[in-house]
Amino acid sequence: MAKDTDKNAKSAEKATGTASESTGAAKAAAAASDSGESGKRKGRRPGVPGQKGRKLREVLKKQRAELIKSGSMNVRKAIQTLKSLKRVKFDETIELHMHLGIDTTQSDQMVRGAVTLPHGIGKTVRVLVFCQGDNVAKAKEAGADIVGSDDLIKKIQNESWLDFDVALATQDLMGKVSRLGKVLGPRGLMPTPKAGTVITGDVAQAVKDFKAGKVEFRTDKSGNVHAGVGKISFDEDKLTANITAFVDAIRAAKPTGVKGHYIRSITICSTMSPGVPVSLT
Repeated sequence: MAKDTDKNAKSAEKATGTASESTGAAKAAAAASDSGESGKRKGRRPGVPGQKGRKLREVLKKQRAELIKSGSMNVRKAIQTLKSLKRVKFDETIELHMHLGIDTTQSDQMVRGAVTLPHGIGKTVRVLVFCQGDNVAKAKEAGADIVGSDDLIKKIQNESWLDFDVALATQDLMGKVSRLGKVLGPRGLMPTPKAGTVITGDVAQAVKDFKAGKVEFRTDKSGNVHAGVGKISFDEDKLTANITAFVDAIRAAKPTGVKGHYIRSITICSTMSPGVPVSLT
């Protein structure tokens, strides 16, 4: 009986010690997390930004309330509003978002194409051209950053190399370039006639257009179109001209099967600002 009592006492003591060690380990882990030693913040998921500060939330809430009160406005007034909302030091991109009244389940109602903005997009565009023969020299003279044929195709296939913004290809090389569909397609870099990235005419002119600010557009699954149309440092006239040119291109690309309102809404915003609704008139 005495042996059983001693054995139970030792088991209880051991359990108490284990619990104390677990509690101590938990406290140490919590302390490490608070001091930044754990490397991860509690509740933070990869790719998800942290919660905005109280002051920033209040600023954004006030801005949204003022925009709702103002309602839709013309393009020039919307640009002026965006400039007044600027709160960061870097040169933000002006983005244009359009919601179209199309049926995305119908392949003939997908809106896709390209438009050359009068004043460019305000950034250097790295242009790659798949071509051969005399077109190599023409593309380089026009300002292409990377030019080649079989060598570039092998590099992209074997290394998944994608250090460029736009890929163009001459018609005679599309048979070989089509092998890159699985690599370039998901990233929107695959040359296609609808986007004007398959060159059937002058190679030099095609390169100059994209270097100058030719923008591709394509509707997503919700019938929306998104594009950068300049920088916030651009003056009002340049931004107005770019936005007008883009909207006109979307209008010109209207599918014949669309019924009812085609352009349902237009919104512009800068990289760090709320969206400003633009009137269609």
